[in-house]
Amino acid sequence: MSENSHSNALSSPALQDERWRQTHLGRLLGHAMRRFDERVLHLMAGNEGVPLALANLASRDQISAAHVHITRHLALDGSRLTDLARAAGMSKQAMGDLVDQCAAWGLVQREPDPLDARARRVVFTPVGLAWLQAFKEAVAQAEAEFRTEVGKDVATVVALGLEVYAAGAGGG
Repeated sequence: MSENSHSNALSSPALQDERWRQTHLGRLLGHAMRRFDERVLHLMAGNEGVPLALANLASRDQISAAHVHITRHLALDGSRLTDLARAAGMSKQAMGDLVDQCAAWGLVQREPDPLDARARRVVFTPVGLAWLQAFKEAVAQAEAEFRTEVGKDVATVVALGLEVYAAGAGGG
């Protein structure tokens, strides 16, 4: 881009108003997701069913939304690491690091895959199942708080719209 065309682009009225950079849908969705995940983790930290050590980690922000990927995506009967990473939209290495950390905290463990002796499955431990229950309760409370804050009708429209959008419908 030449210097002249660069300065012409900068003087364009379309680029002078920069509010769109802060208020476009993707950015708003990202902020909303971070706020929701932070609220869920805060609620989990205060849940009496969560072991004290995990509650302390959550309250000191040692457990992040990334760790929630395991909680969201790990099948109740266990998952292979590759399947877990794919479901969470993460690399196998990044998911492996999260699984290692969650295993150190006692949330999950690796065990032989009954369908393939060469493979291993990641499964919830009893502590992990208590964590999963706390996650379920925290999500329900955070969703109720969202409905209260924006109103039932808006919350319903948002949820339905996000379901359609996430499913890829609508020709986008």
